[in-house]
Amino acid sequence: MNGTEFIFATAAILFVAFMAGWFAHWLISRITRVTRSDMDDLDRMAQELHHAEEARDQAVTYMQQREAELSNRMTQTEAELNAAMEGLRNARNEAEELRSYIERNNKAS
Repeated sequence: MNGTEFIFATAAILFVAFMAGWFAHWLISRITRVTRSDMDDLDRMAQELHHAEEARDQAVTYMQQREAELSNRMTQTEAELNAAMEGLRNARNEAEELRSYIERNNKAS
């Protein structure tokens, strides 16, 4: 093999390697190409996600407000219950004192 044949053989091998690389690049770019419909789908999903997050935030805010309101009402109801129980306790003590007083007056008479 003389120098000219060696140069042509090397050139042919390099050309084939270049073509194989170019074809592989074309094939990969063709497979992984993002289409406009894919981008539209991604945009739509992003908008839906945004709306869902807003709805979740509104629901969390509403639940926190409702929880605070119910907690306040429960505190007020417990305070009223304690006041009623104290009033009932006082009324029972007063009724017991009146019974004792009446019984003492009846025995003395």
